[in-house]
Amino acid sequence: MVIRRHELSDDEWARIEHHFAPKASGGRPPIDGSYRRRVNAILWILRTGAPWRDLPERYGPWKSAYTSFSRWTASGLWKRIAEDLLASLDQAGKIDKVLWAVDGTIVRAHRVAAGALREGVPMMKMR
Repeated sequence: MVIRRHELSDDEWARIEHHFAPKASGGRPPIDGSYRRRVNAILWILRTGAPWRDLPERYGPWKSAYTSFSRWTASGLWKRIAEDLLASLDQAGKIDKVLWAVDGTIVRAHRVAAGALREGVPMMKMR
């Protein structure tokens, strides 16, 4: 299997694969039988910022990837995966709890940028 730029390595997939086990009570697995391909499709979209319809054909139908992404998001699957990975890193002592932060960037915009009225200046009408 060729690992492309935006795809999970074998080790990365092994860490999250158990989250995608088929349900015993039902549910239809992907046609190609590969949740990994579906996850790689979603990661490709998230990492490139491309529209869903621009998903390369090697990942299968874009609508299938979008449907899986939506369902997994609504079910909390992505949150559980993130919590599981963070717990693994914490147990391995790889998280510095003093310096750890997801993003400390602050970008401030003037309140007029959010549509607030300015004195003496009429608001532009939206069409």
